[in-house]
Amino acid sequence: MGDDAAVPGDTTRQDRPGAQDVPALRLALLALAGASIEWYDFFIYATAAALVFPRLFFSETLPPLVALIASFSTFAVGFLARPAGAVLFGHLGDRVGRKSAFAAALMTMGAATTLIGVLPSYHAMGVFAPIALVLLRFTQGLAVGGQWGGAILLAIESAPKSRRGLYGSIVQASVPLGVVLANLAFLVTNAVMSPAAFMAYGWRIPFLGSIALVGLGMFIQVRLADTVAFRQLQASERAPRTGRISPVFEVLRSCPRLILLAGGAGVGNILAFYILITYVVAYGTSAAGLQLPRGTMLGAVLIAQIATAPVTCLAGMVSDRYGRRRICMTGVALMGVWAFVLFPLLETRSPLWITVAISVGFCVLSLTYGPLAALFAETFSTRVRYSAVSLAYQIAGVVGGGLAPIIATALFARFHSNLSISIYIAAACALSWVCLGMLKSTHATQLDDYAEPALAKAVDT
Repeated sequence: MGDDAAVPGDTTRQDRPGAQDVPALRLALLALAGASIEWYDFFIYATAAALVFPRLFFSETLPPLVALIASFSTFAVGFLARPAGAVLFGHLGDRVGRKSAFAAALMTMGAATTLIGVLPSYHAMGVFAPIALVLLRFTQGLAVGGQWGGAILLAIESAPKSRRGLYGSIVQASVPLGVVLANLAFLVTNAVMSPAAFMAYGWRIPFLGSIALVGLGMFIQVRLADTVAFRQLQASERAPRTGRISPVFEVLRSCPRLILLAGGAGVGNILAFYILITYVVAYGTSAAGLQLPRGTMLGAVLIAQIATAPVTCLAGMVSDRYGRRRICMTGVALMGVWAFVLFPLLETRSPLWITVAISVGFCVLSLTYGPLAALFAETFSTRVRYSAVSLAYQIAGVVGGGLAPIIATALFARFHSNLSISIYIAAACALSWVCLGMLKSTHATQLDDYAEPALAKAVDT
């Protein structure tokens, strides 16, 4: 199927006046832009949770380590909301369309993040400040729960079969780009103002810029036609879709084991990622850790993410030739080993070795993350694909990401050593390696299987 392939008998080619078909590569780049800004919103919260929120949104009577754990707990709320977002936006994406669900997720994220930027502190609002922060973080989680599935399906469902891994990995590169944007925002505001001004109002500026995401969501909704695979599905169905069981329940009833395997395949990658992006930054800058300047840690993360984006796309491209599973398994195996090198390099306190430690970690993770989008999309059939990939990915996010900074901080407090955290990362990577080994290679499968009765397409028994 070519980039501009028409859909025979397609009466839904334009969802509304002004909606346009877009070549697959351009559609992937547009999805990359939307997802990058959405991940930027999600990650500026992660950075603020490590550097700002412990002081501003929690009582000053709390010990620093306790305040940090409390702040990471609000960070985790976003992950707990992500499965709910997967269900909500997955249903919308499988019933109404991929681009409508994706646009709604973008606008939800933009509104929630902007409101965090104007939220009063604990000093002004008392206990209602952290409560409001939790509610807005929950809304961010809902949006991310629906965004990921929509972004990757916009790219993959219109892509040629020989480039699905590449186009999916282009969207996956939105994560390092989002991190770069988030860290640049904090580095710039931190550099141009005094520490007192940064804590007073400077940290709010990166959040307020997220209002642009609402406009992008509106543009996608009004101007783009839906994906080729979804329009084919609509054209093929004789019975109205509204009379069927919810796509989420259909997936859970028919292939719960496959959902768990797909989720398990992503746990190690996501867990290690959030250890690097949150715990490592907090450990490097906190009084209980290395007590390094904020700029040192944020600069190392920034350099690492710049290196990560091309590796992500390269891994996706290579998976088009050699298969998704093989590349993903290599990535989690290498991360399990690197976990034992990471902290000794950090503890040198050398900016060079800190940057090397974080950069290698993120690049190794990209070997798995790049092909993961195509692997998930190819594993499920078209009529439930949005719900299935969103649910599997968000299960991995809750288990691997949301609790990782809290568990890592608690492990360090208990053992006063990062070796226990290395073991924690390695164990999660081992779990993912086993789950990936139980999935079959999917890169040669077709996506236009809208008439296929089976939901699960590839799993070893």
